[in-house]
Amino acid sequence: MASETRTTQITEKSTNDLFQRYDALSVDDKLALLYYLYEAMGNSITPAAPEAADPELAEPLVEALFDLSEDEQLEAMRKVVRKEHSDISERYGGLSANNQLLVWYGWAKAMGNQIVGMPSDYQAEGPVNDILSAIKGLEFESQISLLREAATQMGFSNVTAPPPLAETGTTDSL
Repeated sequence: MASETRTTQITEKSTNDLFQRYDALSVDDKLALLYYLYEAMGNSITPAAPEAADPELAEPLVEALFDLSEDEQLEAMRKVVRKEHSDISERYGGLSANNQLLVWYGWAKAMGNQIVGMPSDYQAEGPVNDILSAIKGLEFESQISLLREAATQMGFSNVTAPPPLAETGTTDSL
C-alpha cells in the first residue's frame, strides 16, 4: 500500500519532500525528532516571529502537562501528534501556527524537568537521524517552514481549512 502524501503549504519542493518523510514517521519518532530539533536549534526558533506568537495563549497549554504523570504527559503529546480528541489536543488545535510552535518549544525546553524526558533506552533509528541531518542542512527559513507545517498538521479541531491555493488557483479574499 502506497503511503499517503499530505498536502502542505510548503512551496519549496525539497522542503516539502523532507516534510513528507517526516510525516511518514511513527508518532514516537515524530516526538523524538521534534525534541532533537528544538534541542539542536535552541533559541533560534522563538525569534522566527516573536510578535506573532502570544505567550499568554501558549504558556497555559505548556504548563497543562506539568500536573500530569509522566505516562499521561507522553500520551497527551501523542494525542496531539495523532490529532485525537482530548482537552489538550483540542486546545492546541485552536492555536495559531506560531503559538503551536511556541507550545512545542515550551514542551521541548521542559523535557527532562517538568515534562517527561527522552527515555534512556530510546535509540533514534536511521530515518530519524537522516531526516534530522537533512533538516539541519536547510536554510533557517526552510527549517521554520517545515516546523510550522509539522505543528499545524497536529492537534484536534472540528474546523476544516479551505483547500490550499495550489489546489484551487483562487484565494478566499474579496
